[in-house]
Amino acid sequence: MSYTRRSVLASLGAGAALTAGCLGAPGSGGETQSVSLMLNWTPNGLHVPYYAAQEQGFYEEEGVEVTDIVGGDGSDASARQAGLGNNEFAVTSSDQVLLTTGGGVDVESVGVMMQKSANVVFSTREAFGGELTDPQQLAGKTVGTGPGMVRMLTELYLEAVGVREDVELVDTGYETVQRLLAGEVDAAGGVFGDAIDARYQGATVDSLSVAEKVPSYGHVLATAPSFAEENPETVSAFLRGTARGAAWATNNPEQGVDALVAANESISEVREQARETWETLATEHIVGPVVEEHGWGWNQSEPWTTVADALESADSGEVAPTDEVWTNDYLDTDDEYVGSYTDRIS
Repeated sequence: MSYTRRSVLASLGAGAALTAGCLGAPGSGGETQSVSLMLNWTPNGLHVPYYAAQEQGFYEEEGVEVTDIVGGDGSDASARQAGLGNNEFAVTSSDQVLLTTGGGVDVESVGVMMQKSANVVFSTREAFGGELTDPQQLAGKTVGTGPGMVRMLTELYLEAVGVREDVELVDTGYETVQRLLAGEVDAAGGVFGDAIDARYQGATVDSLSVAEKVPSYGHVLATAPSFAEENPETVSAFLRGTARGAAWATNNPEQGVDALVAANESISEVREQARETWETLATEHIVGPVVEEHGWGWNQSEPWTTVADALESADSGEVAPTDEVWTNDYLDTDDEYVGSYTDRIS
């Protein structure tokens, strides 16, 4: 899993490269392949790179046309749609890639958008009775979370910091933020977007990063293995365009959010919140030591194993072997926005 798709094609010769994806460089006269992208949820600040890449023409410059960016209904649905081939690409999560493939619909991660999980344990000064700065402060407190992977990662975090037995973990469903604001729980397990939401509702919020103790990914980009094998250059082109979109929007956050709002007018009502969400993602979750060493989008085994073990412990369903659900083969590390991503952002 250490080879890039470009190096693989080069080793096979020019003939293989010409037949692999039917793509041509700008001005070469080659065909442009049309694809669609399903998001994991309704469009929001976390999805700025795709809209930026589409609006700025970065996908087309790579020889791929993203005709539709479709709002989703959860990472489980987007992973399944990509695995079934109803959408060529999906924004999803590592747990749903593992479960979807384990359930018989093959899908694989071809790039990691969020090297560090979005999960946080957060509270408001009002609910907590002061500032939350240390996980040891959670001992003796009530922590609410929603279902699924958020709860699993919150529990793993509490175990990692040694306070799980001293915390009452309660189910707050899909109303975690509101129940925290109402003072029904002392703290909450969620994603950083929830903490931003609480702050925009007037609370003073403090957060602890789950990823600091529990290595796990946030959003990953997935496709059906059969599509990738038949269209390797299309996959590489899509990833190059996405990486460039992320870098451009990092350097131009206002214009990046402009692209999101232009395609989704309703977001104009929460524009500043969307910008803060995007800037948090761009500066704290896309980059890191792995990206500096290997490039944008790089998969590693440890975060996949962490999530797989958690799913198996919780009897969440059939979990696919971790070495079958991710690959770095389509990441073109010779491209400046992939291999030298950190050099392209200011």
